[in-house]
Amino acid sequence: MTESDLELVEGSGNVFRDLGDPDADLKQAKAILAARIVAVLDERGLSVRKAAALTRFAAADFSRIRNADLGRFTLDRLMKMLAALDDRLRVTLRVDTAREDEAAMAG
Repeated sequence: MTESDLELVEGSGNVFRDLGDPDADLKQAKAILAARIVAVLDERGLSVRKAAALTRFAAADFSRIRNADLGRFTLDRLMKMLAALDDRLRVTLRVDTAREDEAAMAG
């Protein structure tokens, strides 16, 4: 394979959207929160059992997050877990009105 056989495509910043997932934004938000939870565990040297003892969330939940098994988690549960570990949590939600306008015009 040569360089001429390859095409470089810039992603959107959301791999789930790039792959056509209908729940792309939700999955991206969950992944961002989960990554921060894992980072806090690592920064503080916490095992899943120690994190469970500190937060009263199940050790199995922290284990699932470490394994990127996020299907059982809602956004609010992930936010509560992160807030229990790190009180510096700040979440910003932005509504993209341009996409809403496009959808309304297409409908």
